[in-house]
Amino acid sequence: MPGKVLVTGAAGFIGSHVVRELLAAGRAVRATARKPKAATFLSELPVGAGGSLEIVVMELLDPESVVVAVAGCEEVIHCAAALYVGAKDAQRDVVDPSIEGTRNLIAAIEADSGVKRIVHTSSVAAIRATNFHTGHTYSAADWCDDATLKSNAYGLAKAGAERLIRDWWKSQDEGERPRLVTIHPSIVIGPILAKRHLSGSMGYVDHLVKGKLPFVLKSHIEMVDVRDVAITHVSALTKGIDGGRYIVHAGGLWHREMAKILKDEFPQRKWARRQLPKWATYVVAIFHPKITIGWVRKNIGLWCDFDASDTVEELDITWRPLSTSIIDGATSIIAHE
Repeated sequence: MPGKVLVTGAAGFIGSHVVRELLAAGRAVRATARKPKAATFLSELPVGAGGSLEIVVMELLDPESVVVAVAGCEEVIHCAAALYVGAKDAQRDVVDPSIEGTRNLIAAIEADSGVKRIVHTSSVAAIRATNFHTGHTYSAADWCDDATLKSNAYGLAKAGAERLIRDWWKSQDEGERPRLVTIHPSIVIGPILAKRHLSGSMGYVDHLVKGKLPFVLKSHIEMVDVRDVAITHVSALTKGIDGGRYIVHAGGLWHREMAKILKDEFPQRKWARRQLPKWATYVVAIFHPKITIGWVRKNIGLWCDFDASDTVEELDITWRPLSTSIIDGATSIIAHE
């Protein structure tokens, strides 16, 4: 019988779906949240035979709370992370939680020798260069080496945290160290389990559903379904190469293409379809709280791709169609209105 699995950041979009997948499989799950009240919705998830859920308080930057959370767990799925969107201080709000939080997790794992497997949630942001050439395809062999606090705080945080845990893992005796796999999702979309999940990557779909603005961005979104991300995490506990990096990516669409999918599925609702020119997006960025001029410069009109073939083959994953992810995500947003 598998031991208890710790899921950090369990109230988040990815973390909650990982918990859902584990509980359905009958696993004993310890779920962490900074504010347990925000994670109460996890108690409503279906639980398979033998499964159980325990919700505990954990703050990544509080070493003692991390030690308590890790104690007695055989597996760790580290999903806890800070969102870049809306961050006022990139160092404090984005980089420190990733780097220092991972350092505290490592210390907690060292304090409890019972941890046998670690799945660390990273991102394609740790792989894609800050200044990339449009049309380029990235693989798990690539690293984001050009990120700075000013140019790409999220990429800096993700690459830094991953290097930190990998360096620690490599420093351990090969026969005694826990298994480690890192997971690298592209933009994560799909059904939300709580309203709080709209604050991150689901903003692309929420923007269309709410229809507050009469336009779409000239933005190409590299995407993957949150349910497939969760399945990949659970699969990586036992499948794939020890020490492997696995990109989780199903494909990409322009924002306008996403809007058309939703218009065809929900013709009774109004959908923005007019694409905003890049020059006009710069103007919007001056006033919009979540769009920056730097983001517009590096993303609008550009696109790249990610090679996830190793993930499909080694972790035995099949991606849902992007249209399904978009429609299911929009349906869940409408249900929470």
